[in-house]
Amino acid sequence: MSHIKAAIPANLDPYQFAYRANRSTKDAIIAALHTALTHLDCSNTYVRMLFVDFSSAFNTVQPHKLVNKLSNLGLSSSLCSWILDFLSNRPQNVRMGEHTSSTLILNVGVPQGCVLSPLLYSLFTHDCSPIHTSNTIIKFADDTTVIGLIDNNDDSAYREDVQHLKQWCDDNNLHLNTAKTKEMVIDFRRTKRSEHSTLYIDGEQVERVESFKFLGVHILADLTWSTNISHQVGKAQQRLYFLRKLRQAQLPQRLLLNFYRSAIESLLTYCCTLWFNCCTAEDKRKLQQVVRAAERAIGTSLTPLRDIYTGRLQQKASIIIKDPSHLGHSLFSPLPSGKRYRSIRSKTNRLNRSFYPQAVKHALPPP
Repeated sequence: MSHIKAAIPANLDPYQFAYRANRSTKDAIIAALHTALTHLDCSNTYVRMLFVDFSSAFNTVQPHKLVNKLSNLGLSSSLCSWILDFLSNRPQNVRMGEHTSSTLILNVGVPQGCVLSPLLYSLFTHDCSPIHTSNTIIKFADDTTVIGLIDNNDDSAYREDVQHLKQWCDDNNLHLNTAKTKEMVIDFRRTKRSEHSTLYIDGEQVERVESFKFLGVHILADLTWSTNISHQVGKAQQRLYFLRKLRQAQLPQRLLLNFYRSAIESLLTYCCTLWFNCCTAEDKRKLQQVVRAAERAIGTSLTPLRDIYTGRLQQKASIIIKDPSHLGHSLFSPLPSGKRYRSIRSKTNRLNRSFYPQAVKHALPPP
């Protein structure tokens, strides 16, 4: 793996957020929403988001096509030959108890569970990119999202890129599952000139939804967070039951704290830098109720969610500032005074309260 990473440029496919240092699902969601919110800050605009579903993506990679792409990226012929040999003629069988199936020889796909497979898949899809600058394709492994930024009700560029993606899938032996692919339209205009036309892929209609669970976070067409927080609070309350049971079993407070942080706090604060500053006072009250219940069960005070949010916001901002290859690095521009960073201008509270404007505001002073 080190030989492959050393041979590819660090800024290759900046919109692929999986299997890369200083990248996570949070970065992918932040990039998607910041792209949308920045566009929606302008007048007479709306956004279409297409959440693409691939059928058995890892199992359909063609080794010869992969090796050709790796060679074009500058990998040595010996390394390409090794990868081709590794992926070709792989024997596979299934064993259940004392019974073993006959052996099948595989010459397609990358073996799931292998440490190399995620990296090889991300390199295989590095050339999956939009043809129009008004569109963005966000990738996290095989989770792919097309974001179309629409001006003046003209979505022709978005439709062309969707068809281009379908053609790319056909050329690379990936099956785009239209039945499981969903589209969301985000439009805050008070007067819409016309209804948003239905999207079709190869003659099959794409279902339009009002909410979608994107990389573990529930995103709604109105960009509110009550649904996401309700799911988090519901799961956290279930885990409070186990915390109380552990308290009844007289576990030491140290172990109770470990359980709370790993099973409850981690759930309540997943992607909190994305939504905490945007959620309502009622949502924050529900979240803090769970924390207070945990305090009573453990018998000690716990870190308020507001403090966790601020700390993680500053931590993430520091990581982005130190990483020139990060998509958000250019948004942190020091002022001439050197005491803080230049604020991101916004016309709406939706953008102003989102991650990047708040991260720039709370970032520690430049070194």
